[in-house]
Amino acid sequence: MRRELFTLAARVSAVLGGDGGVLMVVRGGERLGFVNWRRKPSTPAAFHWEIGIALLPAARGHGYGTEAHRLLTQYLFAHTTVHRIEAATEVGNVAERRALEKAGFTREGVLRGIGWRDGAWRDGVMYSLLRTDLAG
Repeated sequence: MRRELFTLAARVSAVLGGDGGVLMVVRGGERLGFVNWRRKPSTPAAFHWEIGIALLPAARGHGYGTEAHRLLTQYLFAHTTVHRIEAATEVGNVAERRALEKAGFTREGVLRGIGWRDGAWRDGVMYSLLRTDLAG
């Protein structure tokens, strides 16, 4: 999967905007889901990326999410000057939390009542990966 996602990223990089983008996660010819990223201002003069992922139910639990996170962060650090990439998920999404941690992200804390879903406010967990985290 590593090579396939990287090849797809290289093919579409010329048409991706500076504010974010979306890449499909594939294995062979099989579509497994997608990853996305968007620009978030850190200060008036700087920004960082926020990433997300959505995998089809049949693709979950096989390590594809972890690998997609790794490849996307490598791609963003290689092709932009950002120092920080962040991701958030609901507290109850244990699989996504594990995937982020396996991909090298650090848990920063709980965001209380950050999202509304299914008639209730949900807590989220914020994760980050810094460019310097990869140097060690």
